Amino acid sequence: MRRRGLTVLLGALFTALLSIGVLRVPIPYVVLGPGPTVNTLGTTDGKEVIQVSGRETSTSAGQLRLTTVGVQPTVRLRGAIAGWFSDDEAVVPRELVYPPGESTEQVEQRNAEDFKASQTSAETAALRELGFPVQVVIKTVAGDGPAAGALKAGDVITSVDGQPVPVAAKVTELVRAKPAGTALTIGYSRDGVPATATVTSQEQDGRPRIGVEIDQQQPHPFTLGIDLGDIGGPSAGLMFALGIVDKLTPADLTGGQIIAGTGTIDDEGAVGPIGGIAQKLVGAKRAGAKVFLVPADNCAEAVRNPQPDLPLLRVGSLDEAMTALETLRAGGQPTRC
Repeated sequence: MRRRGLTVLLGALFTALLSIGVLRVPIPYVVLGPGPTVNTLGTTDGKEVIQVSGRETSTSAGQLRLTTVGVQPTVRLRGAIAGWFSDDEAVVPRELVYPPGESTEQVEQRNAEDFKASQTSAETAALRELGFPVQVVIKTVAGDGPAAGALKAGDVITSVDGQPVPVAAKVTELVRAKPAGTALTIGYSRDGVPATATVTSQEQDGRPRIGVEIDQQQPHPFTLGIDLGDIGGPSAGLMFALGIVDKLTPADLTGGQIIAGTGTIDDEGAVGPIGGIAQKLVGAKRAGAKVFLVPADNCAEAVRNPQPDLPLLRVGSLDEAMTALETLRAGGQPTRC
């Protein structure tokens, strides 16, 4: 009996030690949690997030806060179990955040590039909203290409087959929308004089092309920049665009409230979906937000993960976001998720 009791005791001790070891071994998952929020109308490290010189800016009574997701890259079983039972965190396979074959540094570099691109698109969309249109300017014309003799460097492309081109990407889209060998009517302006030219596309590298290199310009009589580090990914675009519009117009988009939100944005102001909406809602609530701007494609997920007394406003574009905030300021009911 004494030997049997000793065996049971040693077995229990071995199991406990094994369990402790297992709990400390990293597992192929990451934990997502609420990240910091930043007021795009405010300052960080003593510097304004949105910086404007050469034009007067306005001051708002409220805040426009971008939201982020914090990632715990190294997770042990104990941490994963805690995350699974947490209302504020999510445990997801590591490969969803760090794809196989990519190092952590490579992922972080890509996120930094996406973040920079989101700032550029936010500036473009906001300036278009403020009445500074994009100009799609021809940089070079291939000497042996389809457009040779018809278009010149410096021409401003205004349309393709009658469809306007508000941004450079639209030119590529419209040219590729029809098979190579199609005669396209290119609207353009040369030295301020509008004209049209017929250019027949040719296949190059498996795609229809017209043999021009284009550049996107957006003349405006002031300088504009965004200064914010230590954040990655493209999901701050919407809140940056709103912040720019707010600072460059007399109206206070916030209505004196803390407005949080998320969403990618493209040059034409379309708002796209993001990841980690549940964690961003938690971060917004902790920051005192009174309303949250949700990309239309994230509405279903946001509704499944509500925060108390945090209304979810559905937005599909910069225009819709501004309309929603205007309706809110006027005491109306914006479109909700």
